[in-house]
Amino acid sequence: MSRDVILVDPLPRTVDLIMDPSVKARLHRLGEVVISEDRPMPAEQVDALLPDAVLIFGQTDMPKERLDRARKLKAIINVESNFLPNIDYQTCVERGIWVITPASAFASPVAEASLAMALDLARGITKADRDFRVGAEQYGLAGNEETFRFAGAPVGIIGFGDLGQQLRELIRPFRNHVRVFDPWLPEEIVQRADCVPSSLDELLSESQVVFVFASVTSENEGFIGAREFSLMRKGAAFLLMSRAAVVDFPAMLEAAGSGHIRVATDVFPEEPVAPDDPVRTTPGLLLSAHRTGGTRDAFYALGSMAVADAELIMRGLPPQLCRRADPATVRRLRSKPVTVS
Repeated sequence: MSRDVILVDPLPRTVDLIMDPSVKARLHRLGEVVISEDRPMPAEQVDALLPDAVLIFGQTDMPKERLDRARKLKAIINVESNFLPNIDYQTCVERGIWVITPASAFASPVAEASLAMALDLARGITKADRDFRVGAEQYGLAGNEETFRFAGAPVGIIGFGDLGQQLRELIRPFRNHVRVFDPWLPEEIVQRADCVPSSLDELLSESQVVFVFASVTSENEGFIGAREFSLMRKGAAFLLMSRAAVVDFPAMLEAAGSGHIRVATDVFPEEPVAPDDPVRTTPGLLLSAHRTGGTRDAFYALGSMAVADAELIMRGLPPQLCRRADPATVRRLRSKPVTVS
């Protein structure tokens, strides 16, 4: 008897993390749901289910030999939110298998936290609190000698995908002049958002606040290093909100520790961060434990977007909410699974 199996292999996510009861009920209406969330689904179980699998939710390895056995498969939905180099994307295109991710669920909370951290760096809010607690506070103008107003400050955005575009909309009331560096986008998209397409050097040297939302690719790993940090204005703010691998992390710590720039980061080369990592003691840093996108509503949005598009796909319609993998770009990405939620 024919079965429609939905293979759910979501780690580092869990079903309860990303789906409320109503969304889980919708998922179960799509077919026979088989879940492995206490460990990655064992290879032998995956192989046994593939002939009947119509949907895969998760980060399951799907090379060509597995895809050849999954003749009913309609979609692979990555609920970790990054496309990984563990799928034969070209075969998926040829077979009409959608490979999608609801990554934009995190755009709004990450943009909101990015703005909050930028305001903190600009106005010295956390620093003032720390000074106060050790009796070193400064009152009035004396406490603002090294601060600046975010409103009206020139802003640079590196990477203008979902996160960068959401941040741009969020800061409109602050009337910033916004430069954008994103070599994967035509200038017209940047200009439509009332931003100025810029080279990386121009953006770094002319911006008072720099937000980094770039993905890691085969071309840009560590592309912001000591030379690039030296281009920035003294006292400028640098916010690393996407992937740690796009910067030379030791060079960033040096730029912050020397007092040249002030830095906020939500991501790190290794997570969790080791207890003795120098990031914990370097001055000039505002630290966040990879938490800016991880709000309850964002995780539930991840699941509801994934299931909504799965419902469309099962009806023979194209997905509308999730980002679609394109072999021309995915093969250049250097994504890896997150280790914390």
